[in-house]
Amino acid sequence: MKRQRWPLTVAVLLCCALGTAQAEQPDGLAAALPGGFTPNYRAIAERAGPAVVGIEVVGMRTPSALDWDPDNGLPALPFKGKLPFHGQGSGFIISSDGLVLTSAHVIQGARRITVRLGDRRQFRAQVLGIDATTDVAVLRVDAKDLPVLRMGRVDQLQVGDPVVTIGSPFGLEQSVSHGIVSAKGRALPGFAAVPHIQTDVPVNPGHSGGPLLDASASVVGINSQIYTFSGGYQGLSFAVPIDLALRVKDEIVAHGRMLHGYLGVTIQNLDLTLARAFGLDRPRGALVAGTDAGSAADKGGLRAGDIITAFNDETLGHAGELTSHLGVTSPGERVRLTVWRARKALEVVVQLDQAMEPGGESAPESATPAPAQQELGWRLRPLTAQERTLLGVAGGLWVEEVSALTAQAGLLAGDALLTINLKSVHSVEDVRQLLRERPLNAALLVDRDGQRMFIPLMLD
Repeated sequence: MKRQRWPLTVAVLLCCALGTAQAEQPDGLAAALPGGFTPNYRAIAERAGPAVVGIEVVGMRTPSALDWDPDNGLPALPFKGKLPFHGQGSGFIISSDGLVLTSAHVIQGARRITVRLGDRRQFRAQVLGIDATTDVAVLRVDAKDLPVLRMGRVDQLQVGDPVVTIGSPFGLEQSVSHGIVSAKGRALPGFAAVPHIQTDVPVNPGHSGGPLLDASASVVGINSQIYTFSGGYQGLSFAVPIDLALRVKDEIVAHGRMLHGYLGVTIQNLDLTLARAFGLDRPRGALVAGTDAGSAADKGGLRAGDIITAFNDETLGHAGELTSHLGVTSPGERVRLTVWRARKALEVVVQLDQAMEPGGESAPESATPAPAQQELGWRLRPLTAQERTLLGVAGGLWVEEVSALTAQAGLLAGDALLTINLKSVHSVEDVRQLLRERPLNAALLVDRDGQRMFIPLMLD
């Protein structure tokens, strides 16, 4: 679980053609409920539960002040370097041949990802792609005939509609909770490209990446964030709309990543005073406060004081809606903007640039190869003659630094590695040679403070 701070503290749970973005549709419940009827929560859980998965990740991350938690053993800051982490989240299956959707922040930095089904089966997952802008990730597991969830219609979802989520809060698998839709189209700090669905469904650490379901057991969103002072649920939860997530999924499956259009403007909302000052009948649209030199907006003739009131003929109620539209357009796409300037409307056509990924990179993080095919990430050195004498051994290696995988197995910095699968090791090259044989499991004999023990290490 990755946590971030907004003003008043918001914790993030650690959260191409639309016509081709439909997952396989099993027979399901009624498409909608008449007003005043209570959803059949038992039927929703029975229908959707088998396709909801738990996700376990192991990797390395650089801790920050936002990650500090005295219960998880992270050191007091400041701290330089990376530490092993072991995290959990949720996800759901959208195709019977193994496509899984989850939140990008759930698997960020992971070197090993395990997907656990409700029937206790588990699979190693491959990362097809991560889109940090929308907080969506696509995984694939090597399996067939898997249960799948039906995709819902976000445009038919209304404020007050009942919604349900299934996931693994705090590692508790297949946990079901419910609530209602509190609002739609919420633009959140750092994720303004996503028109989030706001609910009061109890969402907690470990729910990230799990499905938000409507009363027909169809997915309408991916649980992504909560608003909290404590790090746990406090009444406000946010989900990425499924139609947006499926567009991202299609781009990742087809091209390995999702590219986002970039306009190059600084925008803000209008209040009634500003609206009247610019001659508008009411506050609406996105007020341009500035443009980036050489950007699409600059080349298209936009300038400070313009008010963008429509995007490709879709009316904009507030500034966040412009950002949401830009988040699902492609670089190079020509878009038509309706602009209010000098108390009259005009049309501006601009060709979008490519947005930079969060963190300043122009492309999302690529999938990491399986650990068995690369170095484990630990740091070893041969024992000195004095150390060998003290331990009473002829060879061995000192573990100077552990990795995520070796730390999860139980290895500690300061251990002396003596054998791997009962074969003595005298050099780093000995270790590499033994691991090149790619055993599925390795038994590491180590000496720890004079005590000998075997540590099991799963490599695949």
